[in-house]
Amino acid sequence: MAETIIKVEDLSKAYQIGQIGSRTLSKDIDRFWQTKILGKEDPFLKIGETNDRSVKGTSTIVWSLKDINFEVNQGDAVGIIGKNGAGKSTLLKLLSRVTSPTTGQIKVKGRIASLLEVGTGFHPELSGRENIYLNGAILGMRKKEITRKLDEIIDFSGVDRYIDTPVKRYSSGMYVRLAFAVAAHLESEILIVDEVLAVGDAEFQKKCLGKMGDISKGEGRTVLFVSHNMAAVKSLCNTGILLENGMLKHSGKVNDLVEFYLNHSSKNASSKYFRNKDSKKINDIFSVQILDDKAFISHKQSVKIEVKFSTPIENCNVGIALLNYNKTKIFTTVHKIEKPTTGLICEIPSGLLLKGSYSLDVATFNEVIYDYLNDICFFQVEDVENDYKIYSGNIGDIKIDCKWLES
Repeated sequence: MAETIIKVEDLSKAYQIGQIGSRTLSKDIDRFWQTKILGKEDPFLKIGETNDRSVKGTSTIVWSLKDINFEVNQGDAVGIIGKNGAGKSTLLKLLSRVTSPTTGQIKVKGRIASLLEVGTGFHPELSGRENIYLNGAILGMRKKEITRKLDEIIDFSGVDRYIDTPVKRYSSGMYVRLAFAVAAHLESEILIVDEVLAVGDAEFQKKCLGKMGDISKGEGRTVLFVSHNMAAVKSLCNTGILLENGMLKHSGKVNDLVEFYLNHSSKNASSKYFRNKDSKKINDIFSVQILDDKAFISHKQSVKIEVKFSTPIENCNVGIALLNYNKTKIFTTVHKIEKPTTGLICEIPSGLLLKGSYSLDVATFNEVIYDYLNDICFFQVEDVENDYKIYSGNIGDIKIDCKWLES
């Protein structure tokens, strides 16, 4: 049985927005006396509100995190996902001990290396080389241990030409390259990485994901990774945590978690789309729907898509593109309308789509685009036949019966 390396119990973090303090010295002193001396509950926190940024609140106390509980085992790669403002970065700061919790506790076994924000953890006046030694010393490593890793860190970062230059002169990309190289190569039991990898170029991001995979799967170290890139989360992580408005919404296997997140966060998470306006524009799409109102479809069934127009159209093209869970277009089909019609049905053959979440782009066009609907009509395909269930990884989005011949 895997050892629990991080245990979070009833973790909450509250912030006061607007004016700092209680507005009067006497109230601040009374608050200190009640909470720090007498050990009573902070009266200001009783009126706190969850961190829903889309709603104008009435309290100046906001719970960035509220009653979070989870455990992480040694060797796990944990993806932490959620919308902006969900509390992901706050959680990483608490785990990294950059800030302290308002209530609850965090139990950690082992040293933590963190890469949170561009500029965190480096002294701007010191050179890259000096900052490597400084970070290693903070982690409790001896100088000879850091020296043994030095060449590997510099080579991975790709900033060897500027390694003896003060880091205040580095670009944001160089900063992140060196910071990640230091965090990944020094001997910590836990690596925490925030969205800062987005600063680097695509090649370096791929290199970082590969290194984090080696850390987790090869070295048995634990990785906590925050990202809005669901493909990166699925490729690296085996478990995940979904935060919503500062609360733990869902946790579990990463593939199931990403599907849940994408399905519930879609603004058009429905197998039907109807325009809410009485448009009279020529070639305007009035509605698109999966027939029989099937939001969940068997792999062995065809998918019938009905497209209706606000007025009869002719001499026009209608295109439907199929999008997968991370909004990549899988294929596009186009139909030429020659005679006037107010509606069409497009049928995707049975057995073509593999298990997963899908949505549609639909357009009418000729030399110009008349109407375009993006990312609508969510539906899910389930129960792929047994031949494909033996594969635990990603097997793609569509199944094509190719012709096989003996060579």
